[in-house]
Amino acid sequence: MSQLTDEISRRRTFAIISHPDAGKTTLTEKLLLFGGAIHIAGAVKSNKIKKTATSDWMEIEKQRGISVATSVMGFEYDGYKINILDTPGHQDFAEDTYRTLTAVDSVIIVVDVAKGVEQQTRKLMEVCRMRNTPVIIFVNKLDREGRDPFDILDELEQELHISVRPLSWPINIGAKFKGVYNIHEHSLDLFTPDKQKVTERVEIESIDDPRIDESVGETDAAKLREDLELIEGVYPAFDPEEYLAGKVAPVFFGSALNTFGVKELLDCFVKIAPSPRPVEAVERKISPEEETFSGFVFKIHANMDPNHRSCIAFVKICSGKFERNAPYRHVRSGKTLKFAAPTAFMAQKKSIVDEAFPGDIVGIPDTGNFKIGDTLTTSEELHFKGLPSFSPEMFKYIENTDPMKSKQLDKGIQQLMDEGVAQLFTNQFNGRKIIGTVGQLQFEVIQYRLLHEYGAQCRWEPISLYKACWITSDDQEALEAFKRRKHQFMATDREGRDVFLADSSYVLQMAQSDFPKIRFYFSSEF
Repeated sequence: MSQLTDEISRRRTFAIISHPDAGKTTLTEKLLLFGGAIHIAGAVKSNKIKKTATSDWMEIEKQRGISVATSVMGFEYDGYKINILDTPGHQDFAEDTYRTLTAVDSVIIVVDVAKGVEQQTRKLMEVCRMRNTPVIIFVNKLDREGRDPFDILDELEQELHISVRPLSWPINIGAKFKGVYNIHEHSLDLFTPDKQKVTERVEIESIDDPRIDESVGETDAAKLREDLELIEGVYPAFDPEEYLAGKVAPVFFGSALNTFGVKELLDCFVKIAPSPRPVEAVERKISPEEETFSGFVFKIHANMDPNHRSCIAFVKICSGKFERNAPYRHVRSGKTLKFAAPTAFMAQKKSIVDEAFPGDIVGIPDTGNFKIGDTLTTSEELHFKGLPSFSPEMFKYIENTDPMKSKQLDKGIQQLMDEGVAQLFTNQFNGRKIIGTVGQLQFEVIQYRLLHEYGAQCRWEPISLYKACWITSDDQEALEAFKRRKHQFMATDREGRDVFLADSSYVLQMAQSDFPKIRFYFSSEF
């Protein structure tokens, strides 16, 4: 038991989230650099450097310099086992990010100092607030011109509805940026632009230490002391308990691209961030210290290795110890399964693991057994909630352009839908397949991946729809009457559930008022 407790206490599982282009993937790279997991960090978009970001391994990610899938990376740092989930920032892949947030214990939000809080950051923060997930904020790109740090702090409080407490403070910004004073540890870090090396640190006794004046000049030193006095007067002292309750967000400043301010963030993070927490199942609350194993699938990824056409289910371990080749119960099907080759990840690179503990993410080869939200346990019937599919907002018919490859197309669609990239509906009126997504970019990704991973070509045909919603009713006759009346707009999802495809908001409102006995749902969990 003590081994289990020790392993749990040294685990830190977190996601990095932000609006696109705030520097999320670059920050992930630099954290890996400190963990010794990689030795050279690739500029995410620089064409001069032929290396792409470690966490962006899909071909389309390398071409566009964006993340379109959540990647999982684990490394050891300072006696802690750290699991990072780098999420897509693009709003078209928000659903993948929402599901990822169910598998983490804390979150780092990256904010661009020039742009401040952006739309996607607000949305993701709402998801964190729903679960009271502890949040640390990293204000990035201080080596570029941006806004006043105090303005940024005010905006963070107003826009994200959370109290903030700076734990580091910048000395100037943009071209005059000289470094960061670490309030948490009372040390000064001087800035030298370098993408690969870590900057020098000046050890100081207190804020009145004359070495600060020598390092940054008297004017900037005086301004720094003035700012810190104001911070101490305005913001209450940092309380780790308030942070763990999701009420206060510590704020750090730096430049991820120049590896600056990242070590301070990581050193503080491993000390204050929560180790794996209890997880709510439908039946009861599950504590990580329980001896019996339980875990859930929060993501499925097809073709991580294009040579083997393999699917991998990502399982977040909630309690007990996971062991290779041990029998586990797959709750939805009732089958007992054994896993000979469970893997741990460094983005696409995998290594086989013999054991894993709560907080870890394990990859299990999937031959079609798993769906998102499935539970694995030692024996108990448990169901984890909070992994819904949302009602899509964009729709297109998918058509096969090469009849010789229909088998490949069907397999490709099936595996990509298992991943939760998009949703597949079959129109009951004409039998045609409709793909529903949250954003336009997903259609491009599906088409690209079908061609490059499955050798299947497809084309899209437009269809004018407003929303898809799941319908149920206690009154079977009312349900049948609705389906007869709306037969042109009825479809089924992959589970065979009834879905109503409304072609305008007016039609949806009328349907809701004309058929009071029908319940309409906008997410698949009901």
